[in-house]
Amino acid sequence: MANRVETKLTEELLPLLKQEHYINVATVDHETGGANVNAVSWVYATDENTVRFAVDKRSRIVENIRKQPLVTLSLIGAGSTYSIAGKAFVAEEKLEGVPLKLALLEIKIDEVRDVMFYGSRITSEPKYEKTYDKEAADKLDRQVMEAIKKA
Repeated sequence: MANRVETKLTEELLPLLKQEHYINVATVDHETGGANVNAVSWVYATDENTVRFAVDKRSRIVENIRKQPLVTLSLIGAGSTYSIAGKAFVAEEKLEGVPLKLALLEIKIDEVRDVMFYGSRITSEPKYEKTYDKEAADKLDRQVMEAIKKA
């Protein structure tokens, strides 16, 4: 996919976003107008044109998207780094079926770019672990991902 601009998720990227995955979300800060970048993991692609993700409803991301809907996701996977840009909106103020007060955001994809620097590839994707009770984390992750899929 290097040097190409796609208008939707490719067949190799779609499966990566059908599960919890480490993603960076870049928004336009509603106060400064500068870039605001956050890491999220509760992300799910409903199809090749739409990505949903959940964040605390008090997150700066929510207010940023209300003021300026342009967002870019940065995804490391499938041997490269991808920029997924589009327009986002708050799909649900409070995601039902989870114990936390989470907002559901949805992005309509405009473009997907392979942004890995020339002559290289990713050999190991980022890994993370939840630092609180594993059983509670697993239960919450299941609840959030199911709620995202149902919304």
